[in-house]
Amino acid sequence: MKRFHSIKKNGDFQLVYGMGKSYANKFLVMYVRNTGLPCSRIGISVSKKVGNSVIRHRMTRLVRESFRYHENIIKTGLDIVVVVRPAAKEQNFKEIEGAFRHLCGLHNIFLENRSEHDD
Repeated sequence: MKRFHSIKKNGDFQLVYGMGKSYANKFLVMYVRNTGLPCSRIGISVSKKVGNSVIRHRMTRLVRESFRYHENIIKTGLDIVVVVRPAAKEQNFKEIEGAFRHLCGLHNIFLENRSEHDD
């Protein structure tokens, strides 16, 4: 299974929170910071307000899969931090993926010649 780069260190999260630009919708908050690195990294934050550990890990998997699904049409050189809101815990993959795509559009991080996934 192909692995992708993720943000793990607290200092990296704090840099994105402090210097990045943020947009939010009903289910997610997305912070984006330009790093100039050859790849984009994602960090996912799910607080205990969202639910127990089973629910939090499920939400993490859904957001990670949304990123993986769109990774080839997202610009490189970005640090992306996604914060899951409590309203998201009842949602399925389609809603989370739609919220993720909506925030990517607001941040304008899709490549210009992107092709939409029709599944």
